[in-house]
Amino acid sequence: MLHFYSVIIGTELMNARRVDKHFAFINQELRNRGLLHYANFVIRDEESLIRSCFETVLRDTKSVLFCFGGIGATPDDLTRSIAAEVFTQEPLYLHVKAKECIEKQFKEEAYPHRIAMAMLPKGAELLHNVVNNVPGFSLSRRFFFTPGFPSMAWPMVQEALNTHFPHQPQPYSETFIVEAAENDLIDIMQALPPELDFSSLPRFVGEKRIVEIYLAHANQALVQQWSDYFQREAVQRGKVVTDCSHNSDQYRC
Repeated sequence: MLHFYSVIIGTELMNARRVDKHFAFINQELRNRGLLHYANFVIRDEESLIRSCFETVLRDTKSVLFCFGGIGATPDDLTRSIAAEVFTQEPLYLHVKAKECIEKQFKEEAYPHRIAMAMLPKGAELLHNVVNNVPGFSLSRRFFFTPGFPSMAWPMVQEALNTHFPHQPQPYSETFIVEAAENDLIDIMQALPPELDFSSLPRFVGEKRIVEIYLAHANQALVQQWSDYFQREAVQRGKVVTDCSHNSDQYRC
């Protein structure tokens, strides 16, 4: 299974001058296709932070990256040069097709600064910009770099997903409520196989402690086996279990 990473770059997000919208978007787009969002980084425009995130992604041989922001022409736009350094180990070069797109869009105003956006890592393939024709780019059909503007970035992401990553079957999942504290269930949780997608969400309902248990996997039989195990073990300890698929109103799973 591929590991989908997102890196969202912008000091304006850190100092609250802007509110991020990319995480919710990419998370939902992946879920719609049966794909797993593995990790998300939201960072400021700082060279060491960007490099560290990119190196983390590169070390994962199953990684796919969607990066938002930092590919413009201003001094704080660092993504293109760091992507070249980390993913190609070569300097930026003038991408002829990107140059043509920028010149077509801006004419003489492409110079002296906007044309810098045509300086891309070696081997870059272009992502079409539906707003102003200034392209994003991808490397190795695994690492995708888009502008920070949602109106530009999101169509690029959808194009890349539709082109390179076919829909996968949605994982089968089961969710149920155990009237208990998480601490009472830890040894049951520890028995679950690592390949299961598992989460435990505790909360209070009035004075009552409850834990919402979620199990998922492509193999329905595996999920049902371990869901039955978990619920059986909890009941043997005197805990009340509510199956959300049959009684979802009581605790709003």
